[in-house]
Amino acid sequence: MSRRSMNHPSVMLRSIAALPFCLACAITALFAFVPAATDAHAQTSRERRGQQRPGRIEVSTTPDGYPLIVDGKPEGATSATVRFIDLEPGAHTVEILFPGNNRWVQTFNIVGGKRYCIALAYRPKTITLPRVVQSPCPYPVNISSPSAVNEGNLVTFAAEVGYPGTAALNYNWTVSPPGARIVSGAGTRTITVDTTGLGRQRVAATLMVDDGSNDPACRQQAQASTLVTATPPPSIAPRRFDVFPSVAFDDDKARLDNLAIELQNNPTATGYVIVYGGSRSPAGRADRLGARAREYLTATRGIDANRIVVVNGGYRTRDTFELWLVPQGATPPQPTPTVQPEEVRPRRQRQ
Repeated sequence: MSRRSMNHPSVMLRSIAALPFCLACAITALFAFVPAATDAHAQTSRERRGQQRPGRIEVSTTPDGYPLIVDGKPEGATSATVRFIDLEPGAHTVEILFPGNNRWVQTFNIVGGKRYCIALAYRPKTITLPRVVQSPCPYPVNISSPSAVNEGNLVTFAAEVGYPGTAALNYNWTVSPPGARIVSGAGTRTITVDTTGLGRQRVAATLMVDDGSNDPACRQQAQASTLVTATPPPSIAPRRFDVFPSVAFDDDKARLDNLAIELQNNPTATGYVIVYGGSRSPAGRADRLGARAREYLTATRGIDANRIVVVNGGYRTRDTFELWLVPQGATPPQPTPTVQPEEVRPRRQRQ
């Protein structure tokens, strides 16, 4: 298209906005209606046939390469140089597709022998949209802890917080039952709790997390609990109070007196008297010594018979007493003979 035709006084300016994208364009359209150059021979031939002369549309775009549609039919792409399209007289719609789904559409009433010059300039420009601030809330909070611990151990509760924001978080822990005590970590993601005295109970830790924004969605809570297994009471062992060979009954009584005193001082304890017969002692010696000791403790020293247990412990090299003080709940002592029955050679008792 010649510069002369572009400067024709019939000019119209339109602007189109590329809506859903951050890109807008300005399309400057230059139309010119110019009488078409006449081919005398072609005109004479048409007149003889009774046909009307066509009109012409001349199209160019800057830049080029945009789809061109005339009356709903594709006509290829635009170019920076002028494209000529001859059309029969009448209404014709010209459409050019620009980026971002922008469509330039214009209907022309074509007159035979006339030229319609179209020059479009597409100028994209950047539009800065306001930044949308997205809330980081709500966010997940999970607490991990062991399923069970022994009473007296320290239990650790650790929080995992999936907060995507940048604000500093506040951690507020509470623990139960009332006897539970936070020993470290208050105000952080991880705490340790003392379980002393909390056997057979569950220690629960509740965490409240917030980012200081006062947004209810930014205040999250989680809880976890651990079973505290009671520590079994320490086993109570019997105490061997005395061990001595039986030489004379007076000596035996002195040792038995001491056992009687201990039983009087420990009213819930039981006295065990384990008697061993000597390997050369007469048969039945251990039973006789045991019966005599029981008789002395109950009849002479006044100890309840139910608190005295006499045990025949088997054999040792000499007649021997073991005196045991057994607290309530303790495991009774077991005899420890040193001579096997087949090794015993009892003496005959004197007539």
